[in-house]
Amino acid sequence: MKRTPAVPESYTPSIAELDEARKRILEYEPRDLFYRVASELIELALTGRTNITVAEALAVLLQTWNAQYYQFRPFTPRHFADIEALLQMHLEDVVRFRSRGIQSVSTSDLPMAESLFNSFEHVLGPVGAAKSLHLLAPKFFPIWDRAIAKAYHCELGNVGTNGANYGAFFLIAGLQADTLSPIIPEEANLLMRIDEYNYCKHTKGWM
Repeated sequence: MKRTPAVPESYTPSIAELDEARKRILEYEPRDLFYRVASELIELALTGRTNITVAEALAVLLQTWNAQYYQFRPFTPRHFADIEALLQMHLEDVVRFRSRGIQSVSTSDLPMAESLFNSFEHVLGPVGAAKSLHLLAPKFFPIWDRAIAKAYHCELGNVGTNGANYGAFFLIAGLQADTLSPIIPEEANLLMRIDEYNYCKHTKGWM
């Protein structure tokens, strides 16, 4: 991962902080269960081992893990059809990153990452876009919400204006993963551990 001038300085959590965040997630939040179930459904759908489609598996996460977005936007059949159309257009491009870790990212990956984010954002909003991309390529695309984006000086604006900010956040997460991977090389998904910390620290204020 190469540092660029456009990347804001950021704090990398310690192993103790990651462990504390995991403890609090398991104690206070059901989101870990939703994430594991949706991840398993995505894997089964992508490999053709279930009748559930990738869009249906994605909808499981969106309606649980991103429930706030749908408080005033009902999850209608039209919205689900938009998700299906989105995946029909972009799924192949996204899953190319499924086997890659964010540590492999270079600035040459940014145009595609931002382009995919922009397409997903128009259908799912900026938070749902990041969560969906992460679910489809969980070691490559980082997760944010409004509080997390603000904490990293990547504040969210109106839909359609957040691609560059996600690109900056994307590079920040890569730098964090670069720092942590030599320390905990056995960790399967550093992005999820970093998100747990960000969620506990910046979204919930538990740390």
